[in-house]
Amino acid sequence: MLLVEPTALAAEFESLVNVYELNPDGKTLVEWMKEDWHLFPDARLDDVRASQLLGEILDDGNIVRKAFSPSTSYTSDGLIQWETLRDEMMFRNRWFLERDIDRERLTGLLEMLIETEVPKQWYRARIQTGDHTFTIGEMNAPPKHLASHGRANPAGIPYLYLGSRPDTAAAEIRPHTGEVACIADFTIPDIRAVDLRTPRSFVSPFVLGETSKIGQLRADLPLLERLGGELTRPVLPQRAAIDYIPSQYLCEFIKKVGFDGVIYRSSVSEGMNLALFDPSKAVGGAVSLYNITRVSVEVGAA
Repeated sequence: MLLVEPTALAAEFESLVNVYELNPDGKTLVEWMKEDWHLFPDARLDDVRASQLLGEILDDGNIVRKAFSPSTSYTSDGLIQWETLRDEMMFRNRWFLERDIDRERLTGLLEMLIETEVPKQWYRARIQTGDHTFTIGEMNAPPKHLASHGRANPAGIPYLYLGSRPDTAAAEIRPHTGEVACIADFTIPDIRAVDLRTPRSFVSPFVLGETSKIGQLRADLPLLERLGGELTRPVLPQRAAIDYIPSQYLCEFIKKVGFDGVIYRSSVSEGMNLALFDPSKAVGGAVSLYNITRVSVEVGAA
């Protein structure tokens, strides 16, 4: 394990601290760093220990007891732009949009979410029909003329949807207890994938260096979280044709700027999902049969 003196991190943390300004009605720096950047995870450092560490890094035990708020110098209208564009493409115009989003800025933000350690092994599931066990060829993405609209793909443009675990892949097809799932394993090569699961945990303010860039990134984080939510949001089957439009647009944009796929959270299970834009990149392996023994349902107030 490599160790460094806390003061060796002073320059990096000073640039981050400068994103915040004193405000008696605000929060401590440790609270902001946990909330905004997921630094000092609670499982390892409670607020007291985190404050002590930050005080040592900054060589200032007093600053960690003061209250701050994010500087008003850094703002972003990216989230408003997305919400406006989203509403238009769903309910007013589909192909020739009057509104747009800052594509250059969005591309730069997505570049900060490149997953460099994409797993090689992934899984896809289909419910067995009768006694027929699907072949590995039948477990790949459907042909173009049969590709219906999905969370990431428009109708007629097949993507390959994969889960990081067999149970993740099975949960995504919403099986019923007693059914049998055919689950195939796929191996993928090195790809450039955007990871939209937890942007605040993924991006690092320290790679930017300059306070102005860190402040702007902080202002844009709600947009990245919103985009990740588009790919995870539960959608009713009868509304899928409309509700999937924003996430399809997002994935088309991600594909257009040079990525091979997008990683997103599963809304129905543990694990993660991958929408692979070019199904031919995945090499199929074996098909195994799994009995669906239990399906869990959670309810909440409407």
